[in-house]
Formats: sequence, C-alpha cells, structure tokens
Amino acid sequence: MPASDLDLLIDAARAAGEEALRHTGPTARRWDKPGGLGPVTEADMAVDALLSDRLRAARPGYGWLSEETEDSDARLSCERVFIVDPIDGTRSFIEGSGIWAHSLAVADRGIVTAAVVYLPARDMMYVAAEGQGAFLNGAAIRVSDRNDLSGASLLAAKPNLAPQHWVGGTPDVKRAHRPSLAYRLCLVAEGRFDAMLTLRPSWEWDIAAGELILREAGALTSDRAARVLRFNNAAPKVNGVVAANPVLHDAISRALAAG
Repeated sequence: MPASDLDLLIDAARAAGEEALRHTGPTARRWDKPGGLGPVTEADMAVDALLSDRLRAARPGYGWLSEETEDSDARLSCERVFIVDPIDGTRSFIEGSGIWAHSLAVADRGIVTAAVVYLPARDMMYVAAEGQGAFLNGAAIRVSDRNDLSGASLLAAKPNLAPQHWVGGTPDVKRAHRPSLAYRLCLVAEGRFDAMLTLRPSWEWDIAAGELILREAGALTSDRAARVLRFNNAAPKVNGVVAANPVLHDAISRALAAG
C-alpha cells in the first residue's frame, strides 16, 4: 500500500462530508433505484462524483467500485481498487438523522489495506491502515474483550436472530441496530458493542472500510461460514459478515446453523 493512501482517503472523506452537508436530507431530490435497491438522492450522486474525481485522479492505476457508479469488469484486472459507498445510510440521510457515513477503502489483491468511515454530521472519523491500528478522531480504539456469547451485545437486524439460523435456537444476546452498516462495524471496533452480525449477502462497498477498521482494532472478521472476507469480487458481494474479538467470533460461528 502506498504510504499516502490513508491520507488520501481522509482528505477525500472530509471533502465528501462538506459536499453532503450542503444538502438537506428531507428536501434533497430523491428517487428509487430499479429492482427494489432502495432510495438514492442528489447528495449520493454529488458525493460519488466528487470522490471519483479526487481518488481516480490521484491513483489512475486503481480500479473503482462504488454503489452509485455503474460497475465495470475493468476493476478486476487491477491489483488495487477503491471501494466506496458515497452515503451509507441514505434512508437516515433522507430522514434528517446524523447516522449516515461515507465509507472509503483501498483493497490490494482482495485485502483491504486503508480505510475511512466518516460520519460528517457527528464529526466522527474512523480510520485504519494495515498494520497501524485503528483510530476514532485520533484516539486508538479496541474491540471488547467479552468471550461469552450469552449476554453479549450484538448489532444485528431482527431477522438474523430467527431460531432457524442458530444451532439449538436463538442465543441469549442483547440485540441493537443502527441503519448504517459501516457504522455498525465501527461501533464494534471501538468496543461499544461486542459483536456484529449480518447473515444476508452484503455489498462490498458497505463493509470493506469497516472490515479493516475492525481487524486493526483486534477483531476477527469473516463471512457467515467463517471464511476470510475477500474483496473486488466479480459479483461485489460477500456471504454475510460476522465480527467480534477472536474468542467471541468463534462462539458465534459455532452457534450459527449452516447456511
């Protein structure tokens, strides 16, 4: 990873925040994506254009994968690729909530090496570079050390706790939820919750940045079948996400039914 990749992402994320905050979520022009893929606003598109211009100009040899840019298989021949969600939590943005984020990552041959998740409405900047630790607004963060699944705080949508997903039924956990998937990952990285789980196929742009931030904060990350997460796939999805400290991750993985 070029040493300046993280600095590049940080600067781009701050510029993205300034652009997004020029728009008012409840009044921003919005429309629904085809195929039931959810809403998008003029702010999403403006941020996508800004990030594309800045990042691709700075690293013309890197591939590009963004939720709001039409995908191309050209990225598959690139060793390094930007993986971007211009606004993760668009519904929250539309509602006027501050719980939405810019998610920016660089993946090198499938492994994320630099990452930023920035919540501009709350001025919260999570960053990580491979081998250098994870930070929130400059302060080091670390996952919780809880080892017992029973009683653990778990960030997950309610359907993930349906009994059929678990060996022996739903475990005794304290479930919580946040609308931004990138933010959920970061909340576990800073130890405010013990674990994060999503069993649905997950878009790479939602999780790439948070995945590195978690690893650098001491978490083990995997898909729902305990396989290593790799990025820049031809179909840019992974088979769910499980994230927690290594002991708790193992407990969750053993408790999950095959799927």
